[in-house]
Amino acid sequence: MPRTPSFPRLSAALLAATVFAAPAFALELPTRQVLTLEAARAVAAAAEAKASAEGWPCVISVVDDSGSPILLTRMDNAAVPAGVELAPGKARTAALFRRESGALENAINGQRPAAITARGFVLMRGGLPIVVNGQVVGAIGVSADTPDHDELIAKAGVAAINK
Repeated sequence: MPRTPSFPRLSAALLAATVFAAPAFALELPTRQVLTLEAARAVAAAAEAKASAEGWPCVISVVDDSGSPILLTRMDNAAVPAGVELAPGKARTAALFRRESGALENAINGQRPAAITARGFVLMRGGLPIVVNGQVVGAIGVSADTPDHDELIAKAGVAAINK
């Protein structure tokens, strides 16, 4: 019968120390701030207060930094029925492009008409990124009666975070 070679046996403690030892360097991953539901509610409430005070009933949408919905508010008598589609689209656009959705509208109307080929985005004014400490944490989109009103309402919502 052939003989099996004998291997030195490691003690359980030595094996555990070898296998589970911490690396020689500590890998630090970046941290990021997120827009919580509570914060999204504060943004929407401030936007709704502005819209109510001015008499501009609208649809307000707040999304996270990846453009995923957090909440949607449709005020009574919202001026544009399509606002339930437009407001979330404006917010998603602002979050994913990391800039005001109006900048894309300006590009289409100006030196970059090819921007209209960005399918699936709403390239209209009324979407603003929500920036905290230089980092986009989400966005708000508003659909009221005019682009100017959309932006003013959205700015009121963003101001609730950046006090």
